[in-house]
Amino acid sequence: MTNEFLALAPVSTAPVTDPDRALLDEMMARVGVDGLAAALGDAGLLAQVDQHAAAVRDALWHAGREVGAAGLAAYAKSISAAAARMGRPVPQPGQAYLSGSAWLSAEWHLMRLVAVCMIAEQAGLL
Repeated sequence: MTNEFLALAPVSTAPVTDPDRALLDEMMARVGVDGLAAALGDAGLLAQVDQHAAAVRDALWHAGREVGAAGLAAYAKSISAAAARMGRPVPQPGQAYLSGSAWLSAEWHLMRLVAVCMIAEQAGLL
């Protein structure tokens, strides 16, 4: 899926029943879809995302949190907040990088968030 499809995706008006999953879904729309699509087409990028995912799992373990919706959402929220404080906000849906080469030079916080999305997807949380 590319950014052009996200721009046309309907916005749900259903009430949010799980704010953690809603945040993960938002991160997927902002960076996950494009980052993971690029990673699936570039073995080097996929290896980087895998390394970031291992670091996310390790950080959650050291914090005494499970690799579930609550832990991943809290981690993503802290990464996003820190990036915003440094003047590097997470892109809006449809504004993330598209090519693997652009993702290979992406800032650390974007790669961490793509890794969060990968873990959430693998865990069936999205």
